[in-house]
Amino acid sequence: MATIHVDGRPFEVDERHNLLQACLSLGLDLPYFCWHPALGSVGACRQCAVIQYRDADDDRGSLVMACMTPAAEGTRIAVEAPEARDFRRGVIEWLMVNHPHDCPVCEEGGHCHLQDMTVMTGHARRHYRFTKRTHRNQYLGPFLGHEMNRCISCYRCVRFYRDHAGGEDLGVFGANDNLYFGRHREGVLESPFAGNLSEVCPTGVFTDRPPDGRYTRRWDLQFAPSVCHQCAVGCNISPGERYGELRRVENRYHGEINRYFLCDRGRYGYGYVNRADRPRLPEWREARGEAAMTLEVDAALDRGADRLRGARRVIGVGSPRASLESNHRLHELVGAEHFCLGVTRAAADGLATMARLQRQSGLPSPSLRDIESHDAVLVLGEDPLNSAARLGLALRQAVLGRREELAAARGVPAWNAQAVQTLAQDRRHPLFVAYPAATGLDGLAEATWRLAPADIARLGAAVAHALDPTAPAVEGLEEELAEAAATIASGLGAAERPLVVSGDALASTAVLEAAGSVARALARRAKPGGLSLIRAEANATGVALLGGRPLEWALDEIEAGRADALVVLENDLHARLPHARLDHALARLTSLVVLDHQRTATWARADLGLPAASFAEGDGTLVNLEGRAQRFFQVFEPSFLRPETRIRESWRWLHALQGAIRRRRPEDTRLDAETRDCARHHPALAAITEAAAPADHRVQGLRLARAPHRYSGRTALRAHLGVAEPRPPADPDSPFAFSMEGYAGRRWPRRDIAFAWAPGWNSPQAWNKFTDEVGGHLRAGDPGVRLLDPVPGAYAYAHAPVLLSPFVRRDGEWLLVVLPRLFGGEETSRRAPLIAERASAPVLALAPEDAEAMGLAEGATLELVTAAGRVRLPLSCRAGLARGLVGVPAGVAPGLATGQWGRLRPVTPRRTP
Repeated sequence: MATIHVDGRPFEVDERHNLLQACLSLGLDLPYFCWHPALGSVGACRQCAVIQYRDADDDRGSLVMACMTPAAEGTRIAVEAPEARDFRRGVIEWLMVNHPHDCPVCEEGGHCHLQDMTVMTGHARRHYRFTKRTHRNQYLGPFLGHEMNRCISCYRCVRFYRDHAGGEDLGVFGANDNLYFGRHREGVLESPFAGNLSEVCPTGVFTDRPPDGRYTRRWDLQFAPSVCHQCAVGCNISPGERYGELRRVENRYHGEINRYFLCDRGRYGYGYVNRADRPRLPEWREARGEAAMTLEVDAALDRGADRLRGARRVIGVGSPRASLESNHRLHELVGAEHFCLGVTRAAADGLATMARLQRQSGLPSPSLRDIESHDAVLVLGEDPLNSAARLGLALRQAVLGRREELAAARGVPAWNAQAVQTLAQDRRHPLFVAYPAATGLDGLAEATWRLAPADIARLGAAVAHALDPTAPAVEGLEEELAEAAATIASGLGAAERPLVVSGDALASTAVLEAAGSVARALARRAKPGGLSLIRAEANATGVALLGGRPLEWALDEIEAGRADALVVLENDLHARLPHARLDHALARLTSLVVLDHQRTATWARADLGLPAASFAEGDGTLVNLEGRAQRFFQVFEPSFLRPETRIRESWRWLHALQGAIRRRRPEDTRLDAETRDCARHHPALAAITEAAAPADHRVQGLRLARAPHRYSGRTALRAHLGVAEPRPPADPDSPFAFSMEGYAGRRWPRRDIAFAWAPGWNSPQAWNKFTDEVGGHLRAGDPGVRLLDPVPGAYAYAHAPVLLSPFVRRDGEWLLVVLPRLFGGEETSRRAPLIAERASAPVLALAPEDAEAMGLAEGATLELVTAAGRVRLPLSCRAGLARGLVGVPAGVAPGLATGQWGRLRPVTPRRTP
């Protein structure tokens, strides 16, 4: 720590910070543009000028830029000195010489950093009266709008896009005062993190395109603290609603997970919530094949209860995309012996293996913040940028972390971004990737290996043996794999904090066990490393902790006549199982009850369909891939603007259905009671009651506000229903109010923050006012509670790798590998129009050598036929794909799964006569 003096007052600050970060961490208001907590300083805008004095006797001082000056012991500065204030006022006028006067129509209006800084500096009148410089805007894809005339040349966009996120198709062109930030040729931005430009940019150059068609000011949105449901990372988000529709998803700061950035699927994948074809009323079919009729709640519950009460045996199918509370209530409805996890046997085995390894491998599961501090990484059988993009971004920072170490050794502070980057050049921490195809991290990797899943498992086991000779050896290991294992072991063994990353992308428990063996070997060497295991779906970790059977078991029970009723929770079985067998089993049912917020193929087969709430319309708890339980809260009440709707949380439907079956009134149906009941019945989930504040939590007697204090037009929202303004809906499940009335300040620390706002700070930079220090943690602690931690001493090697067989190619057959994809690969987000527009066309991928051997050219139509189904797609010759494999993009071929063997048949186009 260091003592600095600001305007004559002494403060204790972190000496590793620059003066700007130190002042902001103290809660002082000092304007800035080019600096960003995650990007460091380049001194481009000159807006953070202060007066620095040599000592206590110096009364003149000199002008310095706070972002480029260290917070050293004894530093004396004046923020409020007239010279500094005048200089800052002049700088912002220079920056705005060509900025248009379009605040009333600018999408950034109301949460614009430039507006905040203009007010903060006192700049009110412009003296420039000449023609302004103008630019032609570019089309940058479906996510972002581009308005270059608003640019103030802060360089934040290219520094984030290129230096932090690794994108290559956005740059800066021109010179002097005529700069252009865009692509060399207009087109879709390729980075999966491009959407962050809308928050990184301090003006309105890059804005979210979704609000353009249905424009809403940020202060007219109703928010709630939420968790992204599009993968298992668990990024915190602030969804904003207006007129019963989600209009925007913003980043919600979490010091251990996402901090300032989201991936584009998490930011723009919410469109399925707004689909016009969503079920909003209970639907009933008297007989299979008949058209559905809509029912009221009581009638739907009565008919469903009668059917289930008369069934011989009811099986409940849970879901890894539904909340813990909903899965638990289904678990209680049907009984533990009749509960199914809602995933296939291979997926269930993988989830169980990952949960066991997180407890018994000897290494902890790091948060994203922890991942960034590791100094060697092995990625075994995963493509993080497609499976868990935000984790992939953290891995990139871990690999680039070498530059900060080199800078520290030479006395260069980490915040001096350009100096650190120039010093490091291409020197990085080692990254090793073993995967069947090319990944987005290959450009950073020290070495990559394109292998079949079986050979990836053998490589991992060999690495474990090279690190720890007591680990079982791999029998008959090929020379190439032995050399690769030695290279990886050397890199991991020389590191201070090695990290192993794996997951269920290849649906291989052998690969997972190999990753666990490497983690055990590192733990035995007393390495403070980490093991990160990626799941594909938002609550896959939580469902596995509940326990249950796989989907194939449910089909077996139905086909054997031991069960004749099925209750399906937020799960499309047609997206998980081969259609032929699934259709055969469903035809034998006497009753099929489906709860979902989308019209899926399973919903279309239901006797009774109950409209479930999406994450925006309900509350619940998820457990992310590191084992952190987090609460998401209802953003809006759907019946307030659409009184005809009957959408309810799934756990609430199931609670009522259980009461109807037993012919008694439901007990307490509040969220807190449901969460406590879940924790009581499942010891592994006992701590979930601590994940968020209870519903009776108040700040100075006030509920927490869901909407900014400038929220307007509440009466107009319901003008089509009536001019009288009813009371806002009551919320018994959370401490939040469905209005702007309530506490929204920062004086009293809290973890559950719906939106970030502070006096004078309306932009996303307001998050700095809620943290213990800029870039640190929320002052009340980061949301959530950890459930999975290593058990001390449980480091035994569970499986002998000598049993692992190498991959052997078959004549005329290919091993199927489902390749995860960020856009279009996840069940709900691919229903979002923006994601569908961004998704690439699906193809069947083959190694160029295999395609050549078959005499096939790029783009030829192929049909892949397996025992589980078939798919017909164009061919893509994928350089780097292991031979003997055929890659199928996730989300286009339900029922096909990694590990299946299939045949490829060229499809000859019909000749026209």
